[in-house]
Amino acid sequence: MRSGRAIFRVLLLPGTLWLAVLFVIPLGLVAAVSLARTNIVGLPVYGLHLDNYKSAFQSYYLPVIFRTVEYAGAATAIIGVLAYPTAYTIARFGGRLKNALIVLVILPWFVDYLVRIYAWVVILGDNGTLNGILHGLGLRGSPPVQFLNRPWAVIGGLVYTYFPFMVLPVYAALEQLDHQLIEAGRDLYASGRRVFWHITLPLSSPGIAAGIVLTFLPSLGDFATAQLLGGPDTYMVGNLIADQFSDVGDITFGSALTIVLMSVLLVVILGYLWTGSRRARAVRA
Repeated sequence: MRSGRAIFRVLLLPGTLWLAVLFVIPLGLVAAVSLARTNIVGLPVYGLHLDNYKSAFQSYYLPVIFRTVEYAGAATAIIGVLAYPTAYTIARFGGRLKNALIVLVILPWFVDYLVRIYAWVVILGDNGTLNGILHGLGLRGSPPVQFLNRPWAVIGGLVYTYFPFMVLPVYAALEQLDHQLIEAGRDLYASGRRVFWHITLPLSSPGIAAGIVLTFLPSLGDFATAQLLGGPDTYMVGNLIADQFSDVGDITFGSALTIVLMSVLLVVILGYLWTGSRRARAVRA
């Protein structure tokens, strides 16, 4: 027994070192820089200064934070509405084509992320494919419709990007569902709608919760979608952080914004873990 535990500890060592070197230590450095001040040449002078965090919550930056949460929440809600029927159809009616259909869902992820976003720029641009079609149909204007630099363009890009992240966990939950419970509901003369609302949906809720976390969290930190499909009025926190490091050169303020964003992500993760533990205790009871 002890030798087995020792083997597992050895096997965990590479992954632990990987996370420590590439995540924990860099995050600690970012936290230290966020509490520093910048000297005359732009280098951090370490200390315990909260001015960067006070600046992050000034009225000038709060709309960006609220907009980020709004866009990520809207994208997650739309993804949920679209992904659940997709996963349900594949799990219930996919038959032998289940694996092929799942591959089709994740197939866009085999293409580089920036290439996919640039493809949407070509489609939605002022002289893009969609405006060309509308112009051919007789719509006037230059362009006929302004698709880019709009909030819904950014939200649509987030939906397109993170859609598979909701389908996969929901599909896994539906695949593990005990179909005898559904048959029992039908034997008790429950309609298909009541079986779905009282059996299928509650039992697939862990997959829905996992999908929400997997789509909401990366949407919060996304910046390329807003950078390419949006404009200054649709910038998200990720864009603001990138600008501080690349253009403005204020690495202390950029680090503070990073820690604020990571704190929001941590709250969401802790909420998910707490909900999961409560559900597990309820099942055991």
